[in-house]
Amino acid sequence: MEQKTLLTRYGRVALDVVEIYIPSVTFLTMFVVMLVQVFFRYFLVPLTWPLEFSLFLYIWTILFSVGYGLREDEHISFDLLYDMARPRGKTIMRVIGDALVVVSFTIALYPSYKYVTFMGFKHSDAMGLPMDWVYAPYMVFLLVVIGRFGRRLVKDTLSLVRGEYI
Repeated sequence: MEQKTLLTRYGRVALDVVEIYIPSVTFLTMFVVMLVQVFFRYFLVPLTWPLEFSLFLYIWTILFSVGYGLREDEHISFDLLYDMARPRGKTIMRVIGDALVVVSFTIALYPSYKYVTFMGFKHSDAMGLPMDWVYAPYMVFLLVVIGRFGRRLVKDTLSLVRGEYI
């Protein structure tokens, strides 16, 4: 039992690192790089790498932080029909929607992995970074989304079986 609590604690810390701390660092770095770019453009000579690096950091920020939005249920949703449904109907809608997301993202997992690893031969123009490094957070994004929606799918499915609608 204590090992499960320790594993849960380590899992939460790992998710916090991926969903909170990495996006915070990448966003802060993106801001600093933007300031460097503005300074060099107006006072010295324009640089080519800050724009490229900012784009890479933007991709990392978005892909790593999406899990936090799912954790806090802060994503935009169009839920007019959902809000009008009864609790059982809401649970059924969540199960169907979550199942679609989990199945489609699971199907996309292997082809996405193949593409990300394939992009390792290509390097960015200004910085020379391997493109598989740039797109690697997409794999983390897929796993986090599958995990978050899968957890909610199991919880809602069990509540439907038990007759306890959330």
